[in-house]
Order: sequence, then structure tokens, then C-alpha cells
Amino acid sequence: QVHLVESGGGLVQAGGSLRLSCAASGITFSTYDMGWYRQAPGKEREFVALIRWRGGSTTYADSVQGRFTIARDNAKNTVYLQMNSLKPEDTAIYFCRAIQPLQYFWGQGTQVTVSS
Repeated sequence: QVHLVESGGGLVQAGGSLRLSCAASGITFSTYDMGWYRQAPGKEREFVALIRWRGGSTTYADSVQGRFTIARDNAKNTVYLQMNSLKPEDTAIYFCRAIQPLQYFWGQGTQVTVSS
């Protein structure tokens, strides 16, 4: 059974930092692209960042480029999202996603709230 468990969310003031973690089990983690997505109240879920299984290349949404960093530790089956210079508009539930061409899995999400 596949489990993706996010952690590290919380309440932070604008300008602050948080590091999210997503621990995976039940999959061969090193063969999956790993992504972070977020969903703010009343809005669609949106892409935040991706790190590929092959080569570790990364892609970011324009809104977080230069502020967020995605990384993975295949030995720990964990993907991270370092979030710096947080803004109130970053407030959302953050989800991780394990992606292969024919299947994908979602975590349950972790709440991030940025106060102004």
C-alpha cells in the first residue's frame, strides 16, 4: 500500500521560512518524479515544484521561483520543500505527489498559513 505523508506545515509570519517533508512508502521512491502542489481556499490545486527521478532536475512555478527549493533524499524516501521569504499568498494546503507516466499518488496534505 502506498503512503505519502507530509509534515512541517504550520503558522509563520510573512518573510519567514518553513521546510516541508514528504515521506513515501510502498513505492520504489527513486523511480518516481516527485512534486509539490498547493490548494488555497476556494482555488484550484496548483503546481509548485517538481524534482525528476532521473538526474534530479527541477522545475518551479513562477510564483515561487527563487524562494522555494525542492530536494530529495532517495536513501530516506523523502522529498523536501524549503520555503523562504513566505508571503500571505503562499497560504494553502501543500500536497506531495509521486509521479510516473502511468500512475501517480497523492499525500493528504499539510497546512501552511502565512500571516501578514
